[in-house]
Amino acid sequence: MTRDEVFAYCEDTYGTIPDYPWADDNAVLRHEGNQKWYGVVLYVRKDRLGLIGEEYIYVINVKCDPFLIDSMLHEKGFHRAYHMNKEKWITARLDGSAEDEKIKMLIDMSFELTVNKTRVRKKAR
Repeated sequence: MTRDEVFAYCEDTYGTIPDYPWADDNAVLRHEGNQKWYGVVLYVRKDRLGLIGEEYIYVINVKCDPFLIDSMLHEKGFHRAYHMNKEKWITARLDGSAEDEKIKMLIDMSFELTVNKTRVRKKAR
């Protein structure tokens, strides 16, 4: 998946338009209602991900079920979260190395993990 394909998927599926809170090409994907991030698309140097080379690539950080992170790290194109909580977020390269369907699955999971949950009040005893 490319950066543009991620943006198109998020717009088609969730109505999300990328937000650019910094003065660069890095983008945030937010919930419309609560403004929580469910994805961050970054332009990073390969060596920041433990790869060989100093060229820049696009990646997406998404929130992930902690039990799934370890198994995803064995898949091609996935890395420990860059610049995020490594126990709850994962990074996928947007250079064609990670499978498109897995990236979409992780975007969907991240969206669900970051949506507002209705709080249940404890009944007064």
